[in-house]
Amino acid sequence: MSDNSNNNYPVSPAKIGNQDGYRLPRAFSKDHPELVGASGHVEVLDENTLLVRLNPIEKTEEDKDDVMMSLFLDFLMKSAVEEPESLVAYTENMSTEANELLAGVDIDEDATPELGSGARVVRED
Repeated sequence: MSDNSNNNYPVSPAKIGNQDGYRLPRAFSKDHPELVGASGHVEVLDENTLLVRLNPIEKTEEDKDDVMMSLFLDFLMKSAVEEPESLVAYTENMSTEANELLAGVDIDEDATPELGSGARVVRED
């Protein structure tokens, strides 16, 4: 049973230290990052049915930024794998152009969080 579109995930037995447990596939962690690391409890409904209740961990803004960056990088990787001919090598000229565009720009790490991770661009002309 691996129909992740319906939120069904296969589990397999796993030894965790000296305790018995179950291993979830990586897809579960990617689909439900809010449940990774969450604690909870298991209710036995019958001899082959368990109900797992988890208390999601509250994510900070930084955690949310990390998730967004991860999703963006996953998108880029998928695009690169599916269309390798669309990749363009990063050249010395591109680096020079970027450095010229950023000349005189300072990053204020202690500024407001609108730009993510508390960074604010300060341009001095």
